[in-house]
Amino acid sequence: MRALAVIDGEHYAPVVRDALSELPYDFVAAFLVGGTEKLREGADYGLALTSGLEEAVERHGVELVVDLSDEPVLGPRERLRLASEALALGLRYEGPGFRFDPPEYLPCELPSLAVAGTGKRVGKTAVTTYAARLLARDRRVVVVAMGRGGPPEPELVEARPTPSDLLRLVRAGRHAASDYLEIAALAGVPTVGCRRCGGGLAGAPATCNVEEGISVAARLEPDLVIFDGSGAALPPVDVDARVLVVGAHQPPDLVTGYLNTYRILVSDLVVVTMARPDGAHEPLCEAIRAVKPDLCVVSVELLPRPVEPVSGRRVAYFTTAGEKAHSRLADHLEAEHGAEVVHVSGNLASRPELVRELERVEAEVYLVEIKAAAIDVVAEHGRERGVDVIFVDNELAPLPGEPDVDDALRALAGRAPARVAS
Repeated sequence: MRALAVIDGEHYAPVVRDALSELPYDFVAAFLVGGTEKLREGADYGLALTSGLEEAVERHGVELVVDLSDEPVLGPRERLRLASEALALGLRYEGPGFRFDPPEYLPCELPSLAVAGTGKRVGKTAVTTYAARLLARDRRVVVVAMGRGGPPEPELVEARPTPSDLLRLVRAGRHAASDYLEIAALAGVPTVGCRRCGGGLAGAPATCNVEEGISVAARLEPDLVIFDGSGAALPPVDVDARVLVVGAHQPPDLVTGYLNTYRILVSDLVVVTMARPDGAHEPLCEAIRAVKPDLCVVSVELLPRPVEPVSGRRVAYFTTAGEKAHSRLADHLEAEHGAEVVHVSGNLASRPELVRELERVEAEVYLVEIKAAAIDVVAEHGRERGVDVIFVDNELAPLPGEPDVDDALRALAGRAPARVAS
Protein backbone atom coordinates (compact mmCIF):
# COMPACT_ATOMS: atom_id res chain seq x y z
CA MET A 1 0.00 0.00 0.00
CA ARG A 2 1.22 3.48 -0.87
CA ALA A 3 1.86 5.19 2.45
CA LEU A 4 2.01 8.77 3.69
CA ALA A 5 4.36 9.41 6.62
CA VAL A 6 3.16 11.93 9.22
CA ILE A 7 6.31 13.57 10.60
CA ASP A 8 7.21 16.55 12.80
CA GLY A 9 10.06 18.96 13.45
CA GLU A 10 10.63 17.59 16.95
CA HIS A 11 12.57 14.74 15.34
CA TYR A 12 15.92 15.27 13.58
CA ALA A 13 15.63 14.66 9.85
CA PRO A 14 18.29 11.88 9.81
CA VAL A 15 16.32 9.98 12.47
CA VAL A 16 13.17 10.24 10.36
CA ARG A 17 14.97 9.18 7.17
CA ASP A 18 16.39 6.10 8.88
CA ALA A 19 12.96 5.20 10.30
CA LEU A 20 11.36 5.51 6.87
CA SER A 21 13.90 3.06 5.46
CA GLU A 22 13.53 0.60 8.35
CA LEU A 23 9.73 0.42 8.48
CA PRO A 24 7.86 -2.05 6.22
CA TYR A 25 5.86 0.50 4.24
CA ASP A 26 5.98 1.87 0.71
CA PHE A 27 6.34 5.54 1.65
CA VAL A 28 5.58 7.86 -1.27
CA ALA A 29 5.18 11.22 0.53
CA ALA A 30 5.42 12.90 3.93
CA PHE A 31 3.21 15.38 5.79
CA LEU A 32 5.10 17.71 8.14
CA VAL A 33 2.54 18.55 10.82
CA GLY A 34 4.56 21.10 12.82
CA GLY A 35 7.28 21.41 15.42
CA THR A 36 10.47 23.44 15.02
CA GLU A 37 12.86 22.47 17.81
CA LYS A 38 14.93 20.07 15.68
CA LEU A 39 13.93 21.40 12.28
CA ARG A 40 16.82 22.71 10.19
CA GLU A 41 16.57 24.74 7.01
CA GLY A 42 16.65 22.48 3.98
CA ALA A 43 15.93 19.34 6.00
CA ASP A 44 15.77 16.38 3.65
CA TYR A 45 13.40 13.54 4.42
CA GLY A 46 13.89 11.77 1.12
CA LEU A 47 10.21 12.21 0.24
CA ALA A 48 8.01 14.85 -1.34
CA LEU A 49 6.19 16.94 1.28
CA THR A 50 2.43 17.45 0.98
CA SER A 51 0.20 20.10 2.47
CA GLY A 52 -2.33 17.60 3.81
CA LEU A 53 -4.12 14.30 3.37
CA GLU A 54 -6.28 15.29 0.42
CA GLU A 55 -3.25 16.40 -1.60
CA ALA A 56 -1.50 13.16 -0.68
CA VAL A 57 -4.38 11.17 -2.12
CA GLU A 58 -4.78 13.28 -5.24
CA ARG A 59 -1.08 13.69 -6.16
CA HIS A 60 0.49 10.53 -4.76
CA GLY A 61 -2.32 7.95 -4.64
CA VAL A 62 -1.84 7.40 -0.91
CA GLU A 63 -3.81 4.49 0.58
CA LEU A 64 -2.42 4.43 4.11
CA VAL A 65 -1.31 7.01 6.70
CA VAL A 66 1.52 6.11 9.09
CA ASP A 67 1.90 8.45 12.08
CA LEU A 68 5.56 8.93 13.08
CA SER A 69 4.87 12.11 15.03
CA ASP A 70 4.50 12.48 18.79
CA GLU A 71 3.86 14.91 21.62
CA PRO A 72 3.98 17.88 21.78
CA VAL A 73 3.09 18.34 18.10
CA LEU A 74 0.34 15.72 17.96
CA GLY A 75 -1.37 14.94 21.25
CA PRO A 76 -4.32 12.54 21.57
CA ARG A 77 -6.89 15.12 20.44
CA GLU A 78 -4.89 16.17 17.37
CA ARG A 79 -4.07 12.60 16.44
CA LEU A 80 -7.69 11.51 16.53
CA ARG A 81 -8.65 14.54 14.47
CA LEU A 82 -6.09 13.53 11.85
CA ALA A 83 -7.23 9.91 12.07
CA SER A 84 -10.81 11.03 11.46
CA GLU A 85 -9.74 12.98 8.38
CA ALA A 86 -7.92 9.91 7.08
CA LEU A 87 -10.89 7.61 7.67
CA ALA A 88 -13.22 10.07 5.95
CA LEU A 89 -10.97 9.79 2.89
CA GLY A 90 -11.12 6.00 3.09
CA LEU A 91 -7.53 5.68 4.36
CA ARG A 92 -6.21 3.41 7.08
CA TYR A 93 -4.46 5.34 9.87
CA GLU A 94 -1.87 3.68 12.06
CA GLY A 95 1.19 4.25 14.21
CA PRO A 96 3.18 2.55 16.97
CA GLY A 97 0.69 0.37 18.85
CA PHE A 98 -2.51 1.56 17.19
CA ARG A 99 -4.45 1.20 13.96
CA PHE A 100 -7.77 2.59 12.69
CA ASP A 101 -9.45 1.13 9.63
CA PRO A 102 -12.17 3.04 7.77
CA PRO A 103 -15.59 1.45 8.26
CA GLU A 104 -16.63 -0.84 5.43
CA TYR A 105 -19.93 0.03 3.81
CA LEU A 106 -22.27 -2.39 2.07
CA PRO A 107 -23.23 -1.52 -1.51
CA CYS A 108 -26.79 -0.31 -2.00
CA GLU A 109 -28.27 0.35 -5.43
CA LEU A 110 -31.41 1.89 -3.95
CA PRO A 111 -31.82 5.66 -3.41
CA SER A 112 -30.85 5.97 0.23
CA LEU A 113 -30.38 8.13 3.29
CA ALA A 114 -28.74 7.18 6.61
CA VAL A 115 -29.47 8.55 10.07
CA ALA A 116 -26.93 8.00 12.86
CA GLY A 117 -26.34 9.38 16.35
CA THR A 118 -23.46 10.34 18.60
CA GLY A 119 -24.78 8.12 21.39
CA LYS A 120 -27.86 6.70 23.01
CA ARG A 121 -30.83 8.91 23.93
CA VAL A 122 -29.98 11.76 21.55
CA GLY A 123 -33.24 11.52 19.57
CA LYS A 124 -31.84 9.58 16.62
CA THR A 125 -34.93 7.39 16.19
CA ALA A 126 -37.17 10.44 16.55
CA VAL A 127 -35.34 12.06 13.63
CA THR A 128 -35.58 8.88 11.53
CA THR A 129 -39.29 8.60 12.25
CA TYR A 130 -39.92 12.26 11.47
CA ALA A 131 -37.92 12.05 8.23
CA ALA A 132 -39.75 8.90 7.14
CA ARG A 133 -43.15 10.44 7.81
CA LEU A 134 -42.19 13.68 6.04
CA LEU A 135 -40.63 12.11 2.96
CA ALA A 136 -43.35 9.47 2.59
CA ARG A 137 -45.81 12.21 1.62
CA ASP A 138 -44.61 12.11 -1.98
CA ARG A 139 -42.54 8.92 -2.34
CA ARG A 140 -42.57 5.30 -1.27
CA VAL A 141 -40.27 5.12 1.76
CA VAL A 142 -38.94 1.99 3.46
CA VAL A 143 -36.88 2.12 6.66
CA VAL A 144 -34.18 -0.42 7.52
CA ALA A 145 -33.35 -0.16 11.22
CA MET A 146 -30.72 -2.06 13.19
CA GLY A 147 -30.68 -2.44 16.95
CA ARG A 148 -29.11 -4.36 19.80
CA GLY A 149 -32.48 -6.05 20.39
CA GLY A 150 -33.33 -6.66 16.75
CA PRO A 151 -34.48 -9.99 15.28
CA PRO A 152 -32.07 -12.79 14.28
CA GLU A 153 -33.39 -12.60 10.71
CA PRO A 154 -34.55 -9.33 9.11
CA GLU A 155 -38.22 -8.82 9.88
CA LEU A 156 -40.58 -6.75 7.74
CA VAL A 157 -43.33 -4.82 9.50
CA GLU A 158 -45.85 -3.34 7.05
CA ALA A 159 -48.79 -2.50 9.36
CA ARG A 160 -48.59 -0.08 12.28
CA PRO A 161 -48.11 -2.13 15.49
CA THR A 162 -50.62 -1.30 18.23
CA PRO A 163 -50.04 -1.55 21.99
CA SER A 164 -51.82 -4.91 21.87
CA ASP A 165 -49.52 -6.11 19.09
CA LEU A 166 -46.43 -5.17 21.05
CA LEU A 167 -47.77 -6.74 24.24
CA ARG A 168 -48.16 -10.02 22.37
CA LEU A 169 -44.51 -9.80 21.38
CA VAL A 170 -43.48 -9.21 25.00
CA ARG A 171 -45.49 -12.19 26.17
CA ALA A 172 -43.75 -14.28 23.51
CA GLY A 173 -40.38 -13.30 24.98
CA ARG A 174 -39.52 -10.69 22.34
CA HIS A 175 -38.07 -7.19 22.78
CA ALA A 176 -41.09 -5.08 21.84
CA ALA A 177 -39.53 -1.61 22.14
CA SER A 178 -36.89 -2.11 19.45
CA ASP A 179 -36.33 0.89 17.18
CA TYR A 180 -37.80 -0.79 14.09
CA LEU A 181 -41.10 -1.39 15.89
CA GLU A 182 -41.15 2.20 17.14
CA ILE A 183 -40.55 3.53 13.62
CA ALA A 184 -43.21 1.25 12.11
CA ALA A 185 -45.75 2.28 14.75
CA LEU A 186 -45.11 6.03 14.51
CA ALA A 187 -44.07 6.66 10.91
CA GLY A 188 -46.51 4.25 9.32
CA VAL A 189 -44.07 3.12 6.62
CA PRO A 190 -42.80 -0.41 5.89
CA THR A 191 -39.90 -1.05 8.23
CA VAL A 192 -37.29 -3.82 8.19
CA GLY A 193 -35.89 -4.74 11.58
CA CYS A 194 -32.26 -5.88 11.77
CA ARG A 195 -29.81 -6.50 14.59
CA ARG A 196 -26.24 -5.56 15.36
CA CYS A 197 -23.69 -6.25 18.08
CA GLY A 198 -20.82 -4.00 19.06
CA GLY A 199 -19.76 -0.61 17.80
CA GLY A 200 -16.27 0.56 16.90
CA LEU A 201 -14.85 3.99 17.68
CA ALA A 202 -15.71 5.09 14.14
CA GLY A 203 -19.17 3.52 14.29
CA ALA A 204 -18.66 0.16 12.59
CA PRO A 205 -20.73 -2.68 14.11
CA ALA A 206 -18.94 -5.93 14.92
CA THR A 207 -21.74 -8.02 13.41
CA CYS A 208 -25.08 -7.21 11.80
CA ASN A 209 -27.61 -8.60 9.33
CA VAL A 210 -28.24 -5.32 7.51
CA GLU A 211 -27.06 -6.81 4.21
CA GLU A 212 -29.98 -9.22 4.31
CA GLY A 213 -32.21 -6.30 5.35
CA ILE A 214 -31.26 -4.44 2.15
CA SER A 215 -32.51 -7.41 0.12
CA VAL A 216 -35.83 -7.36 1.98
CA ALA A 217 -36.21 -3.62 1.35
CA ALA A 218 -35.34 -4.00 -2.35
CA ARG A 219 -38.23 -6.40 -2.88
CA LEU A 220 -40.63 -3.58 -1.95
CA GLU A 221 -39.26 -1.40 -4.81
CA PRO A 222 -38.99 1.76 -2.70
CA ASP A 223 -38.31 5.25 -3.99
CA LEU A 224 -36.13 5.86 -0.93
CA VAL A 225 -34.63 3.70 1.82
CA ILE A 226 -33.80 5.32 5.15
CA PHE A 227 -31.21 3.38 7.13
CA ASP A 228 -31.48 3.93 10.88
CA GLY A 229 -28.35 3.54 13.01
CA SER A 230 -28.17 2.26 16.57
CA GLY A 231 -26.66 4.15 19.48
CA ALA A 232 -23.41 5.53 18.07
CA ALA A 233 -23.11 2.76 15.45
CA LEU A 234 -23.46 3.94 11.85
CA PRO A 235 -25.61 2.12 9.33
CA PRO A 236 -22.91 0.12 7.48
CA VAL A 237 -24.26 1.06 4.05
CA ASP A 238 -22.90 3.17 1.19
CA VAL A 239 -25.73 5.71 1.02
CA ASP A 240 -26.42 8.86 -0.98
CA ALA A 241 -26.54 11.16 2.06
CA ARG A 242 -26.02 11.01 5.82
CA VAL A 243 -27.74 12.73 8.76
CA LEU A 244 -26.00 12.92 12.14
CA VAL A 245 -28.11 13.44 15.28
CA VAL A 246 -26.53 15.17 18.28
CA GLY A 247 -28.09 15.90 21.65
CA ALA A 248 -27.91 19.53 22.80
CA HIS A 249 -26.96 18.22 26.26
CA GLN A 250 -23.77 16.58 24.94
CA PRO A 251 -20.45 18.36 25.62
CA PRO A 252 -18.90 19.99 22.53
CA ASP A 253 -15.56 18.28 23.13
CA LEU A 254 -17.30 14.89 23.07
CA VAL A 255 -19.37 15.59 19.96
CA THR A 256 -16.46 17.01 17.96
CA GLY A 257 -13.59 15.04 19.51
CA TYR A 258 -12.34 11.47 19.37
CA LEU A 259 -13.64 9.72 16.25
CA ASN A 260 -16.89 11.67 16.40
CA THR A 261 -14.94 14.02 14.15
CA TYR A 262 -15.17 11.28 11.52
CA ARG A 263 -18.95 11.08 11.99
CA ILE A 264 -19.21 14.83 11.34
CA LEU A 265 -16.91 14.76 8.32
CA VAL A 266 -18.94 12.06 6.53
CA SER A 267 -22.30 13.72 7.29
CA ASP A 268 -24.33 16.04 5.06
CA LEU A 269 -26.66 17.37 7.78
CA VAL A 270 -26.41 17.59 11.58
CA VAL A 271 -29.62 17.83 13.60
CA VAL A 272 -29.09 19.07 17.16
CA THR A 273 -32.05 17.82 19.17
CA MET A 274 -33.45 18.90 22.53
CA ALA A 275 -32.27 22.46 21.91
CA ARG A 276 -34.04 25.35 23.62
CA PRO A 277 -34.79 28.92 22.54
CA ASP A 278 -32.33 30.25 25.16
CA GLY A 279 -29.43 29.51 22.78
CA ALA A 280 -27.44 27.38 25.24
CA HIS A 281 -26.72 24.95 22.40
CA GLU A 282 -24.93 27.54 20.24
CA PRO A 283 -21.37 26.72 21.42
CA LEU A 284 -22.03 23.12 20.41
CA CYS A 285 -23.21 24.17 16.95
CA GLU A 286 -20.17 26.43 16.51
CA ALA A 287 -17.86 23.56 17.45
CA ILE A 288 -19.52 21.30 14.86
CA ARG A 289 -19.20 23.95 12.14
CA ALA A 290 -15.52 24.40 13.04
CA VAL A 291 -14.95 20.76 12.04
CA LYS A 292 -16.80 21.08 8.71
CA PRO A 293 -17.59 24.73 7.92
CA ASP A 294 -19.93 24.07 4.98
CA LEU A 295 -22.07 21.58 6.90
CA CYS A 296 -25.76 22.37 7.46
CA VAL A 297 -26.50 22.31 11.21
CA VAL A 298 -30.13 22.58 12.35
CA SER A 299 -31.23 22.86 15.98
CA VAL A 300 -34.70 21.66 17.01
CA GLU A 301 -36.81 20.93 20.05
CA LEU A 302 -38.33 17.49 20.48
CA LEU A 303 -41.94 17.95 21.50
CA PRO A 304 -44.39 15.12 22.23
CA ARG A 305 -47.23 14.35 19.81
CA PRO A 306 -49.76 11.73 20.94
CA VAL A 307 -50.86 9.54 18.04
CA GLU A 308 -54.47 9.72 19.28
CA PRO A 309 -56.50 12.63 20.72
CA VAL A 310 -56.05 13.20 24.46
CA SER A 311 -57.94 16.47 24.87
CA GLY A 312 -59.69 16.71 28.23
CA ARG A 313 -58.18 13.47 29.53
CA ARG A 314 -56.04 12.90 32.64
CA VAL A 315 -52.73 11.59 31.36
CA ALA A 316 -49.48 10.29 32.76
CA TYR A 317 -46.58 10.77 30.36
CA PHE A 318 -43.68 8.30 30.31
CA THR A 319 -40.50 9.43 28.55
CA THR A 320 -36.73 9.00 28.52
CA ALA A 321 -36.26 12.78 28.72
CA GLY A 322 -34.44 14.17 31.74
CA GLU A 323 -36.25 15.79 34.63
CA LYS A 324 -35.24 19.31 33.57
CA ALA A 325 -37.40 18.96 30.47
CA HIS A 326 -40.49 17.54 32.15
CA SER A 327 -42.32 20.79 32.88
CA ARG A 328 -41.75 22.04 29.32
CA LEU A 329 -43.09 18.76 27.86
CA ALA A 330 -46.11 18.77 30.17
CA ASP A 331 -46.91 22.38 29.26
CA HIS A 332 -46.78 21.47 25.56
CA LEU A 333 -49.14 18.51 26.00
CA GLU A 334 -51.59 20.75 27.83
CA ALA A 335 -51.35 23.77 25.53
CA GLU A 336 -51.21 22.00 22.16
CA HIS A 337 -53.10 18.78 22.82
CA GLY A 338 -55.52 19.72 25.59
CA ALA A 339 -54.36 17.01 27.99
CA GLU A 340 -54.52 17.30 31.77
CA VAL A 341 -51.06 16.08 32.71
CA VAL A 342 -51.11 14.55 36.19
CA HIS A 343 -47.68 12.94 36.09
CA VAL A 344 -44.46 12.92 34.06
CA SER A 345 -41.96 10.10 34.43
CA GLY A 346 -38.42 9.90 33.08
CA ASN A 347 -37.89 6.35 34.34
CA LEU A 348 -38.55 4.28 31.22
CA ALA A 349 -34.97 3.02 31.33
CA SER A 350 -35.17 2.09 35.04
CA ARG A 351 -37.60 -0.79 35.52
CA PRO A 352 -37.49 -0.97 39.35
CA GLU A 353 -38.18 2.77 39.70
CA LEU A 354 -40.88 2.58 37.03
CA VAL A 355 -42.72 -0.27 38.77
CA ARG A 356 -42.75 1.60 42.09
CA GLU A 357 -43.87 4.80 40.36
CA LEU A 358 -46.78 3.16 38.53
CA GLU A 359 -48.30 2.05 41.82
CA ARG A 360 -48.77 5.71 42.77
CA VAL A 361 -50.05 7.07 39.44
CA GLU A 362 -53.75 7.73 38.89
CA ALA A 363 -54.59 8.56 35.27
CA GLU A 364 -57.04 7.73 32.48
CA VAL A 365 -54.32 7.44 29.87
CA TYR A 366 -50.69 6.37 29.84
CA LEU A 367 -48.87 8.35 27.15
CA VAL A 368 -45.69 6.45 26.42
CA GLU A 369 -42.66 6.66 24.17
CA ILE A 370 -41.79 3.28 22.67
CA LYS A 371 -38.53 2.95 24.56
CA ALA A 372 -36.94 0.60 27.08
CA ALA A 373 -39.66 -0.67 29.47
CA ALA A 374 -42.54 1.06 27.67
CA ILE A 375 -44.30 -2.16 26.68
CA ASP A 376 -43.32 -4.84 29.19
CA VAL A 377 -43.90 -2.54 32.17
CA VAL A 378 -46.06 0.50 31.32
CA ALA A 379 -48.35 -1.03 28.69
CA GLU A 380 -48.66 -4.25 30.68
CA HIS A 381 -49.58 -2.28 33.81
CA GLY A 382 -52.10 -0.24 31.85
CA ARG A 383 -53.75 -3.37 30.47
CA GLU A 384 -54.04 -4.86 33.97
CA ARG A 385 -55.61 -1.68 35.40
CA GLY A 386 -57.84 -0.82 32.45
CA VAL A 387 -55.87 2.34 31.60
CA ASP A 388 -55.66 3.33 27.94
CA VAL A 389 -52.15 3.25 26.49
CA ILE A 390 -51.38 5.72 23.69
CA PHE A 391 -48.05 6.01 21.93
CA VAL A 392 -46.24 9.35 21.76
CA ASP A 393 -44.24 10.50 18.76
CA ASN A 394 -41.80 13.43 18.72
CA GLU A 395 -42.10 16.45 16.48
CA LEU A 396 -38.96 18.29 15.38
CA ALA A 397 -40.01 21.79 16.38
CA PRO A 398 -38.00 24.57 14.69
CA LEU A 399 -36.28 27.27 16.71
CA PRO A 400 -36.27 30.95 15.66
CA GLY A 401 -33.59 31.78 13.13
CA GLU A 402 -32.71 28.15 12.40
CA PRO A 403 -32.73 26.60 8.91
CA ASP A 404 -35.93 24.71 8.09
CA VAL A 405 -35.37 21.06 8.98
CA ASP A 406 -38.06 19.90 6.53
CA ASP A 407 -36.33 21.69 3.66
CA ALA A 408 -32.96 20.23 4.70
CA LEU A 409 -34.32 16.67 4.77
CA ARG A 410 -36.12 17.09 1.44
CA ALA A 411 -32.91 18.41 -0.10
CA LEU A 412 -30.98 15.35 1.01
CA ALA A 413 -33.68 13.01 -0.26
CA GLY A 414 -33.58 14.88 -3.57
CA ARG A 415 -29.89 14.01 -3.91
CA ALA A 416 -30.77 10.31 -4.06
CA PRO A 417 -31.20 9.26 -7.71
CA ALA A 418 -34.66 8.27 -8.81
CA ARG A 419 -35.30 4.52 -8.99
CA VAL A 420 -35.12 3.15 -12.50
CA ALA A 421 -38.09 1.00 -13.36
CA SER A 422 -37.13 -2.48 -14.52
